[in-house]
Amino acid sequence: MWRAIKDEPRTFTLAVLGSSLFGALVIGQAMVVGWIVGDVLSGAFAPTPPEQRQVTFGAMALVAAVLLAMGTGRVVGIFGRRLGSGYMMFAQQARYRRRVTRRYLELPLSWHQRHATGTLLSNANADVESAWYPLAPLPFAMGTVLMLLGAMGALFFTDWALALVGLGVFPLLLAVNVFFSRRMAPRVSLVQQKRAEVSEIAHESFDGALVVKTMGREERETERFAVRARELRDALIRVGRLRGLFDPLVESLPFAGTLLALVVGAWRLKQGAIGFDELVFVAFLFTVLAFPVRAIGWVLGDLPRAVAGWERVEKVLQAKGEMAYGSSGLDGEPGAAAQLSFDAVDFSYEPGQPVLEDVSFTIPAGRTVALVGPTGSGKSTVAMLAARLVDPSAGHIKLDGVEVRDLSAPELARTVALVPQIAFVFDDSVEANVALERPEADDRRIWEALSTAQADSFVMRLPEGIDSMLGERGTSLSGGQRQRLTLARALAGQPRLLILDDATSAVDPRIEARILGSLRKAASSTSVLVVAYRRATIALADDVIYMEHGRVVAQGRHEELLSTVEGYRNLVTAYEKADAEREREHAYDEEDELSESVVSA
Repeated sequence: MWRAIKDEPRTFTLAVLGSSLFGALVIGQAMVVGWIVGDVLSGAFAPTPPEQRQVTFGAMALVAAVLLAMGTGRVVGIFGRRLGSGYMMFAQQARYRRRVTRRYLELPLSWHQRHATGTLLSNANADVESAWYPLAPLPFAMGTVLMLLGAMGALFFTDWALALVGLGVFPLLLAVNVFFSRRMAPRVSLVQQKRAEVSEIAHESFDGALVVKTMGREERETERFAVRARELRDALIRVGRLRGLFDPLVESLPFAGTLLALVVGAWRLKQGAIGFDELVFVAFLFTVLAFPVRAIGWVLGDLPRAVAGWERVEKVLQAKGEMAYGSSGLDGEPGAAAQLSFDAVDFSYEPGQPVLEDVSFTIPAGRTVALVGPTGSGKSTVAMLAARLVDPSAGHIKLDGVEVRDLSAPELARTVALVPQIAFVFDDSVEANVALERPEADDRRIWEALSTAQADSFVMRLPEGIDSMLGERGTSLSGGQRQRLTLARALAGQPRLLILDDATSAVDPRIEARILGSLRKAASSTSVLVVAYRRATIALADDVIYMEHGRVVAQGRHEELLSTVEGYRNLVTAYEKADAEREREHAYDEEDELSESVVSA
C-alpha cells in the first residue's frame, strides 16, 4: 500500500481528503439532526396549547438549507474519494502490468522454459489485479478512521457513558476484521494458486487445440480442466463460507452498538445527564457509522487476496537470471555482413546434462553456411546461442570479433535476426507484421523483404493486399505462407547475420531454392546460418557444419563431407529419400487433381 501511495501521492491525497470531508459531514449531520429534532421540531410536540405548537417558516428554511449544504458536501466528498481511489487502483494495475511484462522480456529464454505460459498470464492479469484491489476502499477506510476518532471525541464531549459504548463497539469491530483477515489469508492464497493452474491448462489446451482434436483427446483434456476447475470452485466456496460467517457478524455489530447506545442514552436522559437532542445525535451517529466502518472491513478482507497476488507478482519482479547487455557496437559498416565465430562453447539446460560441448566454428562475413545433424545434435541450441536468446555455460561467441555479451541490446537486435521453425503471426495486417513498427521499415523495404522471401506474390493476391488482416496467429495463411512472412519480417530489419532454424520446412522445395538464391545475391550485406534438412538446401550453401551429439564433427564443402564423413553421407541420403517420397506424393496429388478436373469437365 505504501508503494502505491508513493507512486500516486496527489491522487491519494485527493481521495483521503474527499473521504475525510465525507466523514466530517457524517458527524456534523448527526449533530444537525439532533439539533433539528431537539430544538426545532420539538416545539411542535411540546405540552403546550395547540396554537403555540408551531415551527416557523424561517426555521424550516434554515433546516433545509443546512441539510442541502451538508448533502452537497457529502456528494463532493464521495466524488473526490471515488475518483481518486479508482484512478489510483487502475493506474497501479496498469503500471505493474507493464512492469511484469517488461520483466518477462528481460528474463532469458531459459527462465521462460521453466514457467508455464498460463501461470505467466495469471501473474500479469489476475495477480496484478488482486495485489492492488484494496486500493479502492483504502482512502475510504482511512477517512473512516479519522471519522471514528472524531466521533469518539464528540461522544466524550457529549457523555462519558455513551463514549464507553463507542469504545466497546468500534475496537471490537476492528478486532473481528483482523481475525477474519488472518483466517482468510491461506484460503485466498490457495485460490490464487488454483486460478493460475486453471489458466495454465486452459492456455495449453487452446494453444494445442489442433493436436487435441486430431488425436481425439477432447474428453481427456476436458476432464483434466474439470479437475482443476472443481478444485478452484471448492477453494472459492471455502472463501465464501468464511465470508458468509463474517459479513453478518460485522453488519450486526454497529446495529448492536446503536441499540446499546439507545438504552444507555435513555438511562442518562432519565438521570438528566444529557438532553433529548444529544440522545438523538448519538443514536443517529451510531446508525450512520454502520456503513462507513464497513470500509475498514473491506480493506482487511481484501488484504489476504492482495498479499497472495503481490507475492506472486514479486516473484516475477525479483526473478534472477536476466541477461545483462553491454554498451559496445560493431566496427563494421552498417549494411555489411557480419562474421560469427564460436570458440569452445559449452551449453546445458540442466546441470550435468550437456547439450553442446567444445563447439567451435567460424562463419565468414557474407557466406551462407548450412548447419546439419541428426535430431538432438544441438542445432537449434546453436541457433539460439548465435542470436543470444541464451548464453553459453563456457566459451565465447563473437560477432566481428566482439563478444556478444558486450553488445548493447539495440546493436544486437539490429545485427542478428533469428527465424524459428514455428512461425508466429500477429493478429494484424501484413504490413504491421513485417514492419513491427520499426521506423526504418518503410514501404520500399517491406516490399523488398517480401520479394526476397518469395511472399510478394501471395500477399498481392490477398483481398486487401498488404493491408489484409491475418487473424490470430495468421489463421488465414498456410504454414508455408506464415514461414515466408516471418522471414520477410526478419529481412525488413536488414540484419547483418540471418539465422534460419529450419525456417522453410513448410515451404515447397522450389520456392525454398528461390529464397536461398535471393539471400545469396545479398551475400555482401548478410551472412546466413541455416539449419538445413533438405539436400537441395544443403547443396546451395557455401559451407556445411556437421554436428553429432552436441559436437562439431566436420566442416567443409558439401561434396567433401559427402565423400569423407560417413555419418553425414548417411544422414543426407536419408533426407534425400524422404524428399523424393514427398515429391512423389506431391506429384500424385497433382495428378489426382488433374484427373478430377477432366472428369468434372
